[in-house]
Amino acid sequence: MINAVDHVQLAAPPGSEDRLRAYYVAVLGMTEIPKPPVLAARGGCWFQVGAVQLHIGFEADFRPARKAHPGLRVTGIEQYGARLAAHGARVEWDENLPGHRRFYSYDPVGNRLEFLEPVALRTSGPDG
Repeated sequence: MINAVDHVQLAAPPGSEDRLRAYYVAVLGMTEIPKPPVLAARGGCWFQVGAVQLHIGFEADFRPARKAHPGLRVTGIEQYGARLAAHGARVEWDENLPGHRRFYSYDPVGNRLEFLEPVALRTSGPDG
């Protein structure tokens, strides 16, 4: 039985570590975590906040996916979106998921990330 997501793996072009670190640490507020030595030899970066981990590995023929993305749940989504925008990150709000506020943003190599926060749905009372 599956009971949790351990991590999400994204790809990036070789040599993009500094740009990725600047985005995932300074903009998103994650912490870089060390890769095991046997995996560190391959390059890439791992980041974590709370129980959420994003692993970024290198691909020589990297092309960012157009639709694939991790969905990251946040609290205070309006403030978080403003934080990203203040750091120069593109923030695209999307109102098409009922019960959620969400936006998309892109890391420095073009990986799409979804940020979402559940909101209470209004239900009509007996008077409409």
